[in-house]
Amino acid sequence: MNIKQISIFIENKKGRLAEVTKILEENNINIRALSLADTSDFGILRIIVNEPEKCKNILYDKGFIVKESNVLAVEIEDKPGGLARVLGILSENDINIEYMYAFVEKKENNAIVIFKVDNNEKTVSILSSNNINTVPDDILRNL
Repeated sequence: MNIKQISIFIENKKGRLAEVTKILEENNINIRALSLADTSDFGILRIIVNEPEKCKNILYDKGFIVKESNVLAVEIEDKPGGLARVLGILSENDINIEYMYAFVEKKENNAIVIFKVDNNEKTVSILSSNNINTVPDDILRNL
């Protein structure tokens, strides 16, 4: 159930983010979800794309610092309290959430949230036992 996330370290200067997205466009790589965090000197662009290996290699070849991580895509009921329910279950089971961000598309009537946690396998097991689905990589890429 792991999803490949690509993190790109980008200098915090005008045009650098546009450069990354242009490279992806030129190589027919589609961004499915993203998160951008910044400091005064650099930013970290985290993306879920249709072709993670190709994305990683192309950006690396263009001189970017790139890291691949495993994250989870979790189906959340798209109603008040849906996210609170999942976060409560994870908290009760001592799962640390490093960060999270929302996915662009929905899966049927559910929202999809990307989670970076300290233990993917344990988290999937806990979510599954609480009737919360994770979304496999092949389905996520094609939403």
